[in-house]
Amino acid sequence: MNIHFIGIGGIGLSALGRFLKHDGHYVSGSDIKSSPITKQLEEEGIKVITPHNASIINNQDIVIHSAAVKPNNVEILQAVENGIKTIPRKEALPIVLGDKKNYCVAGAHGKSTTTAILASILKSSTLIGAISKEFDSNFRYVDNLVAFEADESDGSFLLSNPYCAIVTNAEPEHMEYYNYDLKRFYQAYESFLKIAKVRVINAEDEFLGSLDIEAIKLHPSIDITEVSYTLKNGEPYTKFHLKDLGEFEVWGFGYHIAIDASLAILAALNEIPLVEIKDNIKNYKGIKKRFDIVQKSEQFVVIDDYAHHPTEIAATMKSVSLYSNLKNMEKIVVIWQPHKYSRTVNNLEEFKKCFNGCDALVILPVYSAGEEIEDIDFEKEFSSYNPIFADKIKASNNKIELIKDDKTVYTYTDGIVLGVGAGDITYQLRIK
Repeated sequence: MNIHFIGIGGIGLSALGRFLKHDGHYVSGSDIKSSPITKQLEEEGIKVITPHNASIINNQDIVIHSAAVKPNNVEILQAVENGIKTIPRKEALPIVLGDKKNYCVAGAHGKSTTTAILASILKSSTLIGAISKEFDSNFRYVDNLVAFEADESDGSFLLSNPYCAIVTNAEPEHMEYYNYDLKRFYQAYESFLKIAKVRVINAEDEFLGSLDIEAIKLHPSIDITEVSYTLKNGEPYTKFHLKDLGEFEVWGFGYHIAIDASLAILAALNEIPLVEIKDNIKNYKGIKKRFDIVQKSEQFVVIDDYAHHPTEIAATMKSVSLYSNLKNMEKIVVIWQPHKYSRTVNNLEEFKKCFNGCDALVILPVYSAGEEIEDIDFEKEFSSYNPIFADKIKASNNKIELIKDDKTVYTYTDGIVLGVGAGDITYQLRIK
């Protein structure tokens, strides 16, 4: 088929485009502006135009668009006028995954990490909402065995055709899609599990543990033991024992990493022998924007982390604390770029707690992701941290500068600087 993607520069849509190209389809795409992802796609042989232009819509068999693309987009209007089938990303999943053996990972937290670890263990094809450092992409095509990051935010995980459904947790998130109806939210997770032949769940999640459903169940507090942490060439590793399966070692720091890895291991046992799992898990090198060490010296470390929910930030703070102890670094500075006004307001009380342990908190402007501005008094709400406010940050070798009104107001050159958020902070933290 001739398939065109509107918004192909996104982390999710680009992976689908890459996968379909390797599946034998002709793929093109467009986005609002050029980006590292669109440039990589062009290098891989996918024609990408920027900005959106109706002239590219001509003889396609199908047009697929991201959830962020509005109905009045010029390419959507042209596709409708031309009578071309036009569908959102989630409705394209049966085209991509329909005839594959899919190991689909869902959950509010940890699904990218779990999917990436699972892909490393299975040496499988994969589609992830992040960049795996093992193969430097959000996509890999091997065969019809697929590790897939399934998205609950728009209900699309229900269209992912899971052979094996893995759920890390079911903490309420993206509730606007579910009209703030918890029953509807939990029913979606239950439906996702029921359509799979094999199920793997974190049974200590309150909702998942309450389900009367046949599944491979992980009870972390019982099944994961002898957890320890170490540095190898400055890189973080977690060791642990899982049930009666012996010891495992995985890249990353923290108890949550042991949980993610354990879920991947238990799923992979359905596919390959234990001895291969223990060897293959060594291929996992982390994913970009998840405890991503972007600068490292004896005196100064900069870490980029995608954490944008209080639960995720709290887990990352624990990992950074472990890292600082092993590195013998006393100062931890957190730079937070709040992601979405709705998420910030809905979780404000938890956000006020999740930075405990930092020596300084820097707050950047909210990355709105297209939402309307809401009035949040950050100075008052986070007064206990005596926060520093900046417009943006600038990274250079062994240095992070805080910029306010186009002037450098503070410079960090020692200790650990942790940047958290799902917006463009990831680019600000990197040396240009």
